[in-house]
Parts: sequence; structure tokens; C-alpha cells
Amino acid sequence: MTHAPVARNRRLGTGILAAHAGRTARARSERGSATAEYAVATAGAVGFAGVLIKFLTSEGGQALLKMIFDLVMGLIKSFF
Repeated sequence: MTHAPVARNRRLGTGILAAHAGRTARARSERGSATAEYAVATAGAVGFAGVLIKFLTSEGGQALLKMIFDLVMGLIKSFF
């Protein structure tokens, strides 16, 4: 009768170890995924910045910047 709790605890311990092993294997398979996500986001940001710089240094971009600047300056002058 004294051996029954020990056998029951061993069975529970085996289940816990198996669950832990499953989580550990899953964690190992996803190792580095956060780094890859950061790399993709960084590459996207750099690509967008390149397109933005190319547009703003073109004639159309310069005209747009000048129009926005003149609009803001006109609004500021109207308040003073």
C-alpha cells in the first residue's frame, strides 16, 4: 500500500517531463525567429527610407516640400 503513491507520482512526473520536453523542443525550433523578424522589419524600413529620399530629392518632391513649407509659413503669418 505504501508503494501506490510513489508509482502515481512517477506517472505524474513522467507526464510533466514529457510536456516540458515538448515545450523545450518547440522553443529550440523557434530560436532566432525574433531576430529574423527584426531583420525583415529593418530591411523594410531601410527600403522605405530609400524610396522617400529618392522622391524628396527629385523635382516633384522638391516642389511638394516647397508647397508645404509655403503653406505652413502662410498659416504662421496669418496668426501674427
